[in-house]
Amino acid sequence: MARSWLTASLLGLVRLSAALGPQLGLPEMWEEFRRESELETVVQTASTSVTFRLSTNGTAPGAPNPATLYKAYNLSVPIDHFHNDSMYEPHSNGTFPLRYWYDDRFYKPGGPVIALAAGETNGAGRLPFLQKGIVAILAEATNGVGVILEHRYYGSSYPTPDFSTKNLRFLTTDQALADTAYFAKHIVFPGQLAKINLTAPETPWIMYGGSYAGAFVAFLRKVYPDVFWGAISSSGVTAAVVDFWEYYEAARLYSPDGCAETTQKLTHVVDNVLLQKGNTTKDDILTLKTAFGLQNVTENVDFASTIRGGIGGLQSRNWDPAIDGRAFLRYCGNMTSDKVIWPATEKLDSTIRYLLKSGGYESEVEELIPRFKNYIGYVNFTSVSTCRQTQDECFGAGNDEDYADDDLNASWRLWSYQYCSQWGYLQTGSGVPNNQLGLISRLIDIDFTTRICRKAFNITTPPDVDAINKYGGYNFSYPRVAIIDGESDPWRAATPNKIGLARPESTTKEPNLVIAGGAVHHWDENGIFINETTSELPPLPVKEAQDFEVEFVRAWLQEWKETNGQKVTVREVR
Repeated sequence: MARSWLTASLLGLVRLSAALGPQLGLPEMWEEFRRESELETVVQTASTSVTFRLSTNGTAPGAPNPATLYKAYNLSVPIDHFHNDSMYEPHSNGTFPLRYWYDDRFYKPGGPVIALAAGETNGAGRLPFLQKGIVAILAEATNGVGVILEHRYYGSSYPTPDFSTKNLRFLTTDQALADTAYFAKHIVFPGQLAKINLTAPETPWIMYGGSYAGAFVAFLRKVYPDVFWGAISSSGVTAAVVDFWEYYEAARLYSPDGCAETTQKLTHVVDNVLLQKGNTTKDDILTLKTAFGLQNVTENVDFASTIRGGIGGLQSRNWDPAIDGRAFLRYCGNMTSDKVIWPATEKLDSTIRYLLKSGGYESEVEELIPRFKNYIGYVNFTSVSTCRQTQDECFGAGNDEDYADDDLNASWRLWSYQYCSQWGYLQTGSGVPNNQLGLISRLIDIDFTTRICRKAFNITTPPDVDAINKYGGYNFSYPRVAIIDGESDPWRAATPNKIGLARPESTTKEPNLVIAGGAVHHWDENGIFINETTSELPPLPVKEAQDFEVEFVRAWLQEWKETNGQKVTVREVR
């Protein structure tokens, strides 16, 4: 029997600031979904109030809750756009409701459609960007209509009655791209816009997306150039990578002083013990696990995975106080403090001395003792103390039946299926070059990170990244596609602005920007209300990035007017 809290809703409501994130083991995902159930209840409860403050959407006190401000609509789109492709057999002639929201408060005749691709999450979680974020900013600047468009299978845009592996065959990026093109060519917005033809290409459509959705809109512009006039790919992961060990490179390069270095050294100690290197013995493995309070975790790789979480929190940082994750800075505070933060770890003094010496750091024992104690205390507080079952149930692989749920509540299957089948991004420690210390254990390898692929979907082959990289990968380039990245973003390593690659020249035709100031994952997407602005919010690099986007989008629209003429088509009402 699957766990009851797997009937909860969606990952996106937990991680609004991070479309993609550090990969979770199944037990960790179960805990995420338990939290999501609580969040969904809050959202539903708030639906009767227009002045609710929700931490999940960052609505300012007294401001309308976007969940009630914007009504959801649906457009019927084909389930299967590619009847000549055998990978979708048996084919379907059916349709499904693709959910969307729109805002016409800034629209004036001749204005564009500014549409945000919601990506691999519930589209409702993107509504703040329609209310006060990048969609609102661009729509106001261009007299446009703002739109949030949900991705097939996510939220409530269900093409199939369940999420069985057989029915997930239609969950591909190509099918979702075709959905969006179909939507742009067929949509009739309700209300006062119903008489105006806002379909593409009669009206210029500018797409925006962040992370997976950033790559998605870049591909849209390239695959359907006659439909979409331009696209902004923010943190767009245009390169699909199987072994994505470089996810942690941003943390290595941009963590607060001492955080990455300490993590590397203590991870090295852990690996030396688990892999029986140097002066370690087999008994030392139990000593190590017991020090962390994880002595009942059977598999060494599950133990290594359980203690890795803190350094992956970099992605959750955001300039927007409503969604900024503080866990990363708390973790780094623990890892760089020379004072013991967790008094209960003082009793481990002799054990930690022994582990440091046998693990290869005898010359740095005095410096590393308090930091190792704080590391143990942090893991105990954030992971060990939350376990209410056996440790193998909390932190292990789970039973086969745990992977069997495939009804519409099992939305954990969706992005997992996408990365198992096509996108990859398997965040390993084993892939780190041998001349470099890793930030997570080398036991975390391709076999471990694909365990969910085998157990949940019976996928035993590597992800077909060629199906994604055919669009350009690291070399992606196309007219009127802007490439925007954060300098400290872990996902920058899967974009054309990857460190070490030659930066493309920025032009009005193909804008390119790396947002400075410690920017992480699609920081340009967020916005705040005018009465929330201060001398520090938004940060100057973010404000300059958004101003830059307004500037080149206006230039693109001027080009459209010069090419097509200023025209507003009125529909014939029957």
